[in-house]
Amino acid sequence: MSEHSVSHQPSAVSAQPSAVSAQYSAPSAQHSFLRGLRCFRCGATYPPGPLWGGCPACAAAGKPSNLHCVYDYPAVARALDRAELARRPANIWRYRELLPVAAEHAVTLDEGMTPLIHAERLGRQYGLDHLYLKDESRNPTWSFKDRLAAVGAAKARELGAGMLAVASSGNAGAATAAYAARAGLDAYLFTTEQFPATMRAFMQAYGAKVFAVPTAADRLTMVRRGVEERGWVPIQNYVVPPVGAPAYMLDGAKTVGFELAEQFGWQVPDVVVAPTSNGDLPVGVWRAFVELGELGWVDRVPRMVAAEVYGALANALARGLDHTEPMPSWPTVAFSAGNPVSAYQSLRMLRETGGSALGASEDEIMAAQLLLARTEGLWAEAASALTLAVIAKLAAAGAIRRDEVVVALITSGGLKDPDATLRYVPPIPLIEPTFEALERALHER
Repeated sequence: MSEHSVSHQPSAVSAQPSAVSAQYSAPSAQHSFLRGLRCFRCGATYPPGPLWGGCPACAAAGKPSNLHCVYDYPAVARALDRAELARRPANIWRYRELLPVAAEHAVTLDEGMTPLIHAERLGRQYGLDHLYLKDESRNPTWSFKDRLAAVGAAKARELGAGMLAVASSGNAGAATAAYAARAGLDAYLFTTEQFPATMRAFMQAYGAKVFAVPTAADRLTMVRRGVEERGWVPIQNYVVPPVGAPAYMLDGAKTVGFELAEQFGWQVPDVVVAPTSNGDLPVGVWRAFVELGELGWVDRVPRMVAAEVYGALANALARGLDHTEPMPSWPTVAFSAGNPVSAYQSLRMLRETGGSALGASEDEIMAAQLLLARTEGLWAEAASALTLAVIAKLAAAGAIRRDEVVVALITSGGLKDPDATLRYVPPIPLIEPTFEALERALHER
């Protein structure tokens, strides 16, 4: 078995006590293929329930790690085949056997099945024949976070919880607000005052309760206390050091990987590159291919590459660490991926797939954003442009071959922060309505 082969992990769940608290009602008795939650680091397993902040055993040992969902894969294989899958609606719930919520509680705005675009012109610029863009900006609130929020809202309904919560200055806040509204739930969104006005309007339009707090750390504190003291359901990470999104929401990101497999005709791309903070999106994609291997539908996983801003994962890989360390940070246009520390799940993903981590400068990021827009007609957020800048570097260094199938995950659109782009494009000239004035302006430009 090669280093990128699918590993078949045992699926038994140990009989540890449930973490279900008194704030939640009993889960639905409807049949589910979910067996439990397993730790990425130590392998400890837990029964399904409201266990949101990662592995308790690893946290107690000072080595925080996330959990992932484990399913009855033989039963799923008997219940589902690819022909049946092709007949289902084109949203994330087509994969319901591998999602952690009973179907009766599903919440959807038809998120998912986003386009996979062959970027031929951009690929030629980078020396790649098979560069593809998975365009997550086509989701209802224009980012991949809709997938996490859809599963999170559904899980909250299944557990009888009434409040979603998130610490966010962008995509996750908008997604949480929208899916809370769709599900008939309340939402508390905690942010700071330093975030784009576009996102402020986006979050508040859905009726969510948005609060600014003094620091980014304060955002996490408010969500943590709400989870622990009031039974809120968190949509993404709220602990320090970070572990990543709760296991159930991580499975929302997993649907990106399922779609890639379908869109490639059940062939596995060679390389998948994603902007990476705590790594929920790339880890979800990796887990998707592992689970498709459990079903016997694929025989390997892609090589995963983390495009990061501050280099926490690259540092851990270079030094052989079993955790990531906080790195020096600065304001960045790629704020969606701007985390000076990452989660263990991302480090595990890179090592399991023979992957790597790399960054790019602010100017390289914005140059990639404009090149994408001008070659392929897609205006991506800066964090997604970071992914393309990293691909350009890897291709130039020979770390990605011309003939490899490469997927860049485009997480959201440029309208989330237009001010970043405006700093890199010339001002619009004011001209008289004549061709002579037009020619003068073109000459000056």
